[in-house]
Amino acid sequence: MRASRQVLAELIQDLEQETLDNLEREERFITSEVSWQQYEALLLKLEDNSYYRITYLDGVLEILSPSRRHEGVKKRIATLLEVYFEETDTEYFPLGSTTLRRQEQRGGTEPDESYCIGTEKEFPDLAVEVVFTSGGVDKLAVYKKLGVTEVWFWEKGLFSLHCLRGDKYEFISKSELLPDLNVALLAEYVQHPNPLFAVKEFRKQLRG
Repeated sequence: MRASRQVLAELIQDLEQETLDNLEREERFITSEVSWQQYEALLLKLEDNSYYRITYLDGVLEILSPSRRHEGVKKRIATLLEVYFEETDTEYFPLGSTTLRRQEQRGGTEPDESYCIGTEKEFPDLAVEVVFTSGGVDKLAVYKKLGVTEVWFWEKGLFSLHCLRGDKYEFISKSELLPDLNVALLAEYVQHPNPLFAVKEFRKQLRG
């Protein structure tokens, strides 16, 4: 445990010294044998820094410093989803990258985007993860502990949708939370080089 404390202390020091000069790079830090108390202490230490995404699963801690491209895609997805909610009169409550955690389940994470659909809840119905680097903590295992209904991964220009059924996630071809959403069309506009044009055209498509 002493070794993990030292590693965690050094990691915090590195994060405090890191500047935004490396916005083009995406880095992932992983360490194990981290207690829940250490995880919460790190969250407190970094509470004023929304740049990092912190995930905890059964003693394994992951800190992701997302790239500029990562953040751009995350924002585009959120903007287009919220256009969809508006145009379809879907009640939604955005939670963004709020820290979600359950001590009794020893799991916590900060999604790229997240939403409650219909009514506001403690944990979101939908979490969105933008993936540019492989490896790291099993996000579906974390979201299962949190009881998140659907998890969408954006990777290589496509969405991969997963729905929690019983005690495991199953791949689904379309959202069960948003059954009328054309996910392929959404992906097309997420990738469009002109964000303003993408929003306008997506809205037109929704209006028919």
